Order: sequence, then C-alpha cells, then structure tokens
Amino acid sequence: MSQTLQQGIAAALATVINGRTGSDVVSAEMIRDIATTTGGKVRLTILLSPQDPATLVRDVHEAVSRVAGVTDVRVDVRDAAEADGRAVARQTPPPAPSPARSLPVMNAAPAAAPRPSAPTPVAYPALGRIIAVSSGKGGVGKSTVSTNLAVALAATGARVGLMDADVYGPNVPRMMGVNAPPPVVNEKILPLEAHGVKVISLGFLIERDQPAIWRGPIVMKIVTQFLRDVAWGQLDYFVVDMPPGTGDAQLSLVQATNVHGAIIVTTPQDVSTGDALRGAKMFQRVNVPVLGIVENMSWFECPHCGKPTAIFGTGGGKRLADELELPLLAEIPLYPRVHEGGDRGVPIVVAEPDASASRALRGLADRIVNALAATAGR
Repeated sequence: MSQTLQQGIAAALATVINGRTGSDVVSAEMIRDIATTTGGKVRLTILLSPQDPATLVRDVHEAVSRVAGVTDVRVDVRDAAEADGRAVARQTPPPAPSPARSLPVMNAAPAAAPRPSAPTPVAYPALGRIIAVSSGKGGVGKSTVSTNLAVALAATGARVGLMDADVYGPNVPRMMGVNAPPPVVNEKILPLEAHGVKVISLGFLIERDQPAIWRGPIVMKIVTQFLRDVAWGQLDYFVVDMPPGTGDAQLSLVQATNVHGAIIVTTPQDVSTGDALRGAKMFQRVNVPVLGIVENMSWFECPHCGKPTAIFGTGGGKRLADELELPLLAEIPLYPRVHEGGDRGVPIVVAEPDASASRALRGLADRIVNALAATAGR
C-alpha cells in the first residue's frame, strides 16, 4: 500500500465514530487486515461486538470509498469476541497432552456450563401485529410469500413494514426492487419504501457478494437493531422474512420481541413438509402461535392454457396442517410470472393482480388478518 493511500484511508477511518463508545474505529482497534491493490481496490475487516451499531459497516465503506485513488471497497465483518479469543489463544502456550480416552456417548457427556438467562422480550406497540414467515428448508418460496403478503396487506390500506431477517441470504431487496444504503437521521435508520411497504434488510448494508459468517450474538444484534433503531412509524402489520431452519435468527426474534403469529411455508413433497414440521414445532415450543401452513408450488400452471400439473406431488401441505391441527392457509400455484416478477422487483400481486397466484396470495393476507384478530381475542 502506498504511503499516500495508506494515510488517506487511515484519516478517513478516523472520522468514523462508534456512537456506542464515542471513539473512532481506528483508535478503538476495530479495523484489521487492510489490504489494497495497485488498481485502488481496498479490503478490510471490522470487528463488531453485539452492542455496536450495524450501520458502522456502511459508514466505514462510505468513508473509505471517498478517499482519492480508491476504486472499490469491500468490508468484511467479524465477531469482536471471537477475534479477541483467537488472539489470546495464539499467546497462550498449548496445554500438555491429556491421556487418550474414548469419545463421549449420549449418557456420558460432560456437564454443560451454566447458561445466562434468555433476554426478556420487549414489546414494540408501534410495529402492530408481528408476523414471522418461516420454513424448514430453503428454496420453498418463503421470501416470495413474505414480499407478496406484505404488499397484499398494504393494498388493503394497512400500514405495513417488511423486515428481512434472512441475514445469510437477504433476497428482499431484489424482490421488492429497492437496494440503497438507508439514510440515518437523529440516530434512527430510515427504511426504504416500495409498493406501499416500508422495508429494511441487511442487504442494504453489506456488499452483494459478502458472506455473512456471523455467530448468534451478531445475529441477535442485527435483529434487535432492526426492531428498535429503525424509524418505522406507526404500523398495523410487521412481516418478518426469516431464514430457513430453526437457528439463531428465529431464536433472536422471539427473544427480542413478542411475535403475534408465525406462518410456515412448504412445498407439497415430503422432504419439504418434514422440515416444515420441525419449523412449526420450534415456534410452538417457544409459545409463538402458528397461524397455519402455506403450501407453495402446489401445481404448475401453464401460462398459455392454464392447465395444472402437480410437479411436486399433491396434498403435502394439507397432510402437514392436519398433523399439526392447523389450517391450510393457502395453496399457491407454481406460475412462471411469480419468479419473473421477483427478479424484476415487482411482486406478482402488483404485476398481475388477476393471476391465480395473486388471488391465492391475497386470500392468504385475508386469512392472516382474520387469524390474528382471532388470537387477539383469546
């Protein structure tokens, strides 16, 4: 790295202040591994703790991008605690080898260390009714359901927010047709808006090709900041697009706030419904009402003649709903215009409001409203 470019980057980073500590990111030793190329490309790492604002990533990117001679910037994020732990490990001599022993079995596992108590969920009345859209596995159209559900609710005149909690694969920006760094005013992040819905996503804050290799504390921090530090205003419904599975993001959401209901998205085949069953059981175990099952890709609908073909089998969503004693909220056909609209940032309920997939998604929105009203009366 040339001395001039090095000085420029250092000076730019010194202007980025961590609002939590009041120190700049350089003096706080939050920046590591700065590398450059002769063409002006810069790559660096920022160490974030769970208490640090996630917007520091964007601030660092913007500051370095403004340095003369810089043509491209990539900011990688690492857990500060993990990085410190590795540093300590490098300084500590390895322990003496212990005598060989057999692998532990289930009934001979060492006693677990005591865990800290889970955080108490915080109520956010301004967010309205919070709806988690989840699935047991990826590729079932969960984000498609989330975006179209949010837009369908907004079309009824409701005030709707959409939070992309899929930190590992944030697809909502593409599907909603918005992707820009959100402005920050008075220490509040302003959500972007599209199709009558307020939207926030980690995809607005990190590079398109940056993998989110983050552990639970950072995921919890992002989820909490999107709930607490975004200027949502007063909403009626708050749709949360979850990542697939039953991991850190799901637990972070239910620990951070009171979720009023979850819907589980599946496709008809057994390999999908089996995973969806575990997803539903997870929400039930943490006392989140599961409003019902959504079967996506129920059949392929020919765009020319409208003839249905059951590509992935039939009845999987209904069997899962019956097993869980839950309603089957919608059966959504596999219609080519759905994914085409998602790639263009125009949800199908906007692009083709009279298509059968759009009718099914609007029917889903109506049933969600009724189900939430029913749970509120319990």
